[in-house]
Amino acid sequence: MEKSSKVVEAQLANSSIRALSGSMVAFEGNVTFKSTGFGGGDGLVAGIKRRATGESLSLMECGGNGRVFLAVNGQYVAVVGLAGETLQVESQQLLAIAGNLQCNVTFAGLRGASTGQGLFTTTVTGQGQVALLSAGGPLIHLAVSPQYPLVVDPDAFVCARGNLSQSFVTDVSWRTAVGQGSGENFSLRWDGQGVVSIQPAER
Repeated sequence: MEKSSKVVEAQLANSSIRALSGSMVAFEGNVTFKSTGFGGGDGLVAGIKRRATGESLSLMECGGNGRVFLAVNGQYVAVVGLAGETLQVESQQLLAIAGNLQCNVTFAGLRGASTGQGLFTTTVTGQGQVALLSAGGPLIHLAVSPQYPLVVDPDAFVCARGNLSQSFVTDVSWRTAVGQGSGENFSLRWDGQGVVSIQPAER
């Protein structure tokens, strides 16, 4: 996959990619599109997960020969290569997957006590490329080390990679000071060694 600042181009040569449903803005060549449902897989288990979590991640398969151009609401696009690693992605920020990659969606917690809206993480593992969306500007990459754990706003979190563990910080008194006291009831804390990427604008 190749990208400009806000569009990703996938080149297909008797191959396929999975992309967010509705994200295709143009294509050329002999390309077919079909829904792949939840996380790129159909079936009973996928349906149960979708209903249980309320997750709205819906992917389509783009296959054949040609080029497909993907974009969503003018958001910035970043392409991340995986070589047997695991990437944890906020499900709303996943644009496309290419290569031998497996996906699984997990429920990470509630975004806000008042709305009850969920926070979902898509775990992508294997070899290939992942195209990510970033609102408000390009992704910002923040290093995490054992000496310097990182706390991020769940609405700014996009992805994490490395030897990292996630926990929830419920002491969010700082939110009141910056005018965010009525939204999320926790922040995300990352410990270990790795990189966490955030977007400049909140969801």
